[in-house]
Amino acid sequence: MDSLDDFMMTRPPTAKRPLLGLTVLAVEDSRFASEALRLLCLRSGARIRRADNLRHARRHLRVYRPSVVLVDLGLPDGSGAGLIADLAQASPRVDVLLGMSGDPDGHDAALKAGADGFLGKPIANIGQFQSLILEHLPPDRRPTGLRVLTDDRVEPDSIALRDDLSAAADALAAGAVDRRRLTYLAQFLGGVAQSARDLPLCDAVDRLKDQLVSGQSTTDQRAQIAEMVQARLARASAI
Repeated sequence: MDSLDDFMMTRPPTAKRPLLGLTVLAVEDSRFASEALRLLCLRSGARIRRADNLRHARRHLRVYRPSVVLVDLGLPDGSGAGLIADLAQASPRVDVLLGMSGDPDGHDAALKAGADGFLGKPIANIGQFQSLILEHLPPDRRPTGLRVLTDDRVEPDSIALRDDLSAAADALAAGAVDRRRLTYLAQFLGGVAQSARDLPLCDAVDRLKDQLVSGQSTTDQRAQIAEMVQARLARASAI
């Protein structure tokens, strides 16, 4: 596979594969969102590598220099905004640096940290994904001539969604969870719900976030979300 990837990386971009020659590093903890990004890169011609937390991302960046870095703002070991800020000030700088989040407020946070742009979840539209990256690429890295614009969407494997829900269920079933960890869990599950276009779960997670911000008790809301996650896992197992 690496040999094929290496061969593809030497080819110039084309109208149908405008991201040929690019390597994308996705710093993303959700397997479902990562699978969507993998499919988007595959359809666009780019190679993708993944880091699921800040520590793994920094270790990767010490060895490799990707062309594009996509950073989720809510990660298990801290905010992605810090990594964005470091990469924005690094020399040499990566060609394209984008923030990602299921929270619309993430747009301003990503740009303030130094990102070139922002990808809101769900990340599924191939044409929008390609256009956002090409918009910030140096002119000599872009395909020449007309480009095929598409509204096609990718559909990640449901197994990846089940893995994310299982991880959330395990965390929710744990004993006492401190508010910092619960805040991260709300960010994670909110992003998963956005990616899966699960509006009832999105609303439930938003209520939990509001309670965390206001300092209210989260016990009942956490229990409700745990039931919703278990119900979705049961449906997934029945398919």
